[in-house]
Amino acid sequence: MSTLDLLLVVVGALGVVIVAISARLHQWPVSEPLIAIVAGVLLGPAVTGILELPELTAEPSLLQHGAEVLLAVSVMGVALRYPFAALRRNWRSLALLIGVVMPAMALVSTGPAMWLLGTSFALALLLGAAVCPTDPVLESSAVTGLDAEEDLPKRDRQILSLESGANDGLAMPLVLLALAVAGPLSAGQAVLESGWQVLGALVVGVVGGVVAAKALHLAQRHETTEQGPMLLYTILLALLVLGVCGLANLNGVFGAFCAGLAFNLVSTGAERETEVQIDEAVNQFAVLPFFVALGAMLPWAEWRALGWTGVALAVAVLVLRRLPLILGLARPLGMPLHSAAFLGWFGPVGVAAIFYLTMEVEYGSVHPEILAAGTLIVVASTLAHGISSAPGRAWFRKVERARAD
Repeated sequence: MSTLDLLLVVVGALGVVIVAISARLHQWPVSEPLIAIVAGVLLGPAVTGILELPELTAEPSLLQHGAEVLLAVSVMGVALRYPFAALRRNWRSLALLIGVVMPAMALVSTGPAMWLLGTSFALALLLGAAVCPTDPVLESSAVTGLDAEEDLPKRDRQILSLESGANDGLAMPLVLLALAVAGPLSAGQAVLESGWQVLGALVVGVVGGVVAAKALHLAQRHETTEQGPMLLYTILLALLVLGVCGLANLNGVFGAFCAGLAFNLVSTGAERETEVQIDEAVNQFAVLPFFVALGAMLPWAEWRALGWTGVALAVAVLVLRRLPLILGLARPLGMPLHSAAFLGWFGPVGVAAIFYLTMEVEYGSVHPEILAAGTLIVVASTLAHGISSAPGRAWFRKVERARAD
């Protein structure tokens, strides 16, 4: 039996179980990515050896394209999750989070990497830039579902979702800057490529989203579209934009997010609500094959070489990377401290970090130790944020009720 067949069996079985318990899952201290990683570890070479996949440090490209596709589908769902008016209402907070907090998170993560790993500033900055974006795949367990809607204010959910959707693509200039510091790119090349990747993706995404929405309007007016195919419309749009951006060497993840926002703006409310339900369902299960494969490809030998230093680095990044910054900016963000604490903690490191780390490998800049440390941070974040999402919402609900009394 081939590895692909086994992977399909595992993903299918996990999907069936998750569907069966989906109404309860978000009430428990687990998440779909966490379940998938555990399954990958148990079935991978480190335990049973059923899934014979190479370690990530040996074949990093195996996960890169999967990460990009998963991110494109995920950010499309984020862009459709709320009415476009939510972006207009919260644009100042989002600009602060993306323009100030995200670069600061890259620098804050660079410091512990230099100190604990004893590496150069350039290599540490590559790690810091890769782990700075918040992950829309992991944060969805905290902000989606009926429990999240009951426990968390709409504005907090909107800001966290939209930030994670936007900064997954907008981290690209920071990664390219880190590559310029490390040597593969000159400063001029980094600036030019950043402008091309981001601005080009913006154009492709907006044009694609508007054209797709107008085409859907026309098809519905002439009754040429069946309900079944239409339910996957925006998923296909995300893949289309991702492919066009790939051909033009543009940032496909940011392009997909822009396409979703443009579709959101031009489409009717009924169209957006229908599409977002499908996007959320697909997003819930699209994570499974990626995280199962990640669990089976974890670099255990490199982790053992890092020892407790790697564990200390993961803890330092999760605690220091984001929470102190958001707490310090609570007033400019217009948030009470408990909202800032929740927003500061639930900024997970996930699929985007894997994508950027493997992209840096393509440029020949990432030392295996840095890639191993990055994957350790991703797994630590998946574990920490997966088990704390339900208790975190319960704590937030308790504080909100105490404030109301």
